[in-house]
Amino acid sequence: MADQTAPTTTTAATHTTPTEPLPASVYKLPQTAQLEALYTIIRDRETSRGDFLFYSDRIIRLLVEEGLNHLPVVPKTVTTPTGATYEGVGFEGKICGVSILRAGEAMEAGLREVCRSVRIGKILIQRDEETAQAKLFYSKLPQDIAQRYVLLLDPMLATGGSAIKAVEVLKEHGVPEERIIFVNLIASPEGLANFCSKYPLTKVITGWIDEGLNEKAYIIPGLGDFGERRYCS
Repeated sequence: MADQTAPTTTTAATHTTPTEPLPASVYKLPQTAQLEALYTIIRDRETSRGDFLFYSDRIIRLLVEEGLNHLPVVPKTVTTPTGATYEGVGFEGKICGVSILRAGEAMEAGLREVCRSVRIGKILIQRDEETAQAKLFYSKLPQDIAQRYVLLLDPMLATGGSAIKAVEVLKEHGVPEERIIFVNLIASPEGLANFCSKYPLTKVITGWIDEGLNEKAYIIPGLGDFGERRYCS
């Protein structure tokens, strides 16, 4: 949980998101008043870059923690300092992160904060101006990525084109669809529908589902260009 105490006794978020049933592979963070307060800050166009960094990082940390909740575990027995035996669990297999450049890089620190020495790959996908399709321009992935569980990182899911292409690249490198967990801050219903229809076995962890896309395929209400707000003053 985040460390900020909600200023009121209200625990449920006041804004509602689209009520259509979510695909079975989609998981949202608990829609609390505290979470909505964090999103209100980062959505505000008057929010300073410093505050945008601080509060978006708080949300990213929550998302990464939730993503780790969906990794499989196996029984593990340890001995405590008292000499007693504790029957617990440990993560099954290795994990890595893969960020979709450039905005996805903003989520790498949140992953490193909770997974020490985690390996992180990068994928650059841009729109091909001639075909209007997502095109791979660059990728650098761990050599053993096919044996790992992958947290795919990108803060915004609009049409779903970049995320769909990224999973395609991961599958080409031997990563099974069901071993990929896609983590994002804000998703559109259209993007979720497109992504989940293409990759129904890949879990999606999102913080908030917005109203939809406008005629320019921007998420509404959204928060603007995440990369611009994070990296530009």
